Amino acid sequence: MSQPDKSQTMTVDREIFGHLPDGTAIEAVRLRGDNGFEVRVITYGAALLSIFAPDRAGRLADVVLGRDDLAGYLAVRRFLGATVGRYANRIANAAFELDGERFQLPTNDGANALHGGLAGFDRKAWTITAIGQNPAPSVTLSYVSADGEEGYPGQLKTDITYRISDGTELSMEMVAVTDRPTIVNLTNHSFFNLRGVEAEGGILDHRVTIAADSYLPVSPAGIPLGAPQKVDATPFDFRTPHAVGARMRDADQQVQIRQGYDHNYCLPGGATGAPRFAARVEDPGSGRVLELWTNQPGVQFYSGNFLDGTVTGKYGRLHCQYDALCLEPQVYPNTPNRPDFPSARLDPGQTYRHISLYRFSVN
Repeated sequence: MSQPDKSQTMTVDREIFGHLPDGTAIEAVRLRGDNGFEVRVITYGAALLSIFAPDRAGRLADVVLGRDDLAGYLAVRRFLGATVGRYANRIANAAFELDGERFQLPTNDGANALHGGLAGFDRKAWTITAIGQNPAPSVTLSYVSADGEEGYPGQLKTDITYRISDGTELSMEMVAVTDRPTIVNLTNHSFFNLRGVEAEGGILDHRVTIAADSYLPVSPAGIPLGAPQKVDATPFDFRTPHAVGARMRDADQQVQIRQGYDHNYCLPGGATGAPRFAARVEDPGSGRVLELWTNQPGVQFYSGNFLDGTVTGKYGRLHCQYDALCLEPQVYPNTPNRPDFPSARLDPGQTYRHISLYRFSVN
C-alpha cells in the first residue's frame, strides 16, 4: 500500500478498489488533510481502509488494520474498519421484543446475535452519494436496509459522512431514518495500532484513558450481567492513563473470561447532543495520540484479544493477539432486552444521529 504524498494539499480522490462476484464496483476514496494525514475509505462495508498519521518526527504510518485488496475482505469477516449495523455488539439469544412483537435474529456468536447478523452492514456495498473538498475533504456513503433484513423490522436508510474536519481530525457522522419502529446501533470497528501496523509490536504498551467511572461486567459470552459497576479499585479504571497490558494478569474474573478487555464503558450523561471527550490513546514510542470524542452513551474497549494469527493483513503482517485495539462508540450491548439501559429505539419521523471525532496529534 503506497504512502501518502506529503506535498498534496487537502483534496479528495476516488478510484476502483475491486469488484464483487456479481460485478458491482467497490470504490476507494482518499481524503487528504495536513502534513500527510490521509484517510482511505472503501464502499464495501463503508470501511476505513487506512489512516496515515505522522509521528513526533513527522514520519507517516498507517495506524489501522485492514486488507490489501477486496478479495481479502470478502474471504474472511473480521470487521476491520467496518461500519457495523444494524446493531453493533451483542443481542442475547438473538431475539428482542418491540411493541409486544418478538423478532428473531440469526445467531452468529453462539446463541447470540453479533454486529448485525450473518451479513450485516459490514458485508454490504454502499453507494457514494456525495463527495467534495469544500470546505473540507469529505465523502458520504449510503445504504438502504430492507424491512426484515437480518430479522430487523423496518426499512432503514443510513448515510455516513467521513470528513477531515481539521487538518488531522476525522469526523464521522451516521444518520438513519426508518419507516417502522426498529432498533439502531451503528459504530465503526477500526482496529488501531498507533505504532503503525507495518511496524513490529502490539498495543500492550499503549496508554489508554477512558472518561467513565462505570462499565458493564459480562458473561463469558460477552452479554452484560446486570447494572453498570464502578471501576474503582479494578483493572477497568482508566480514568487516569494506564498501559493496556499493565493489569491484564490481575486476578480479576472479568479480565480473565474475555482474555483482556472487551467491555462497554458507560459514559457520564448518556447520549449527548454534541460530541464530548470519551477516550485517549497514546503510543509512547512514536508519540502519536488519538482522542475519541462522541455523542454516544457508551464505548466498547476491545484489546484485540481474539486476533488469532490466521489472517494476513496489509504489509504482509499477521493479525495476532493484542496487535491492535478498538474503541467502538455505541449504545450498550443487549439494550433491546434491557429497558434500564439507554434506548436503541428509532421511530418513524425521528432521526438517529451518531457523531464521533477521531483527533490525531503527537506529544
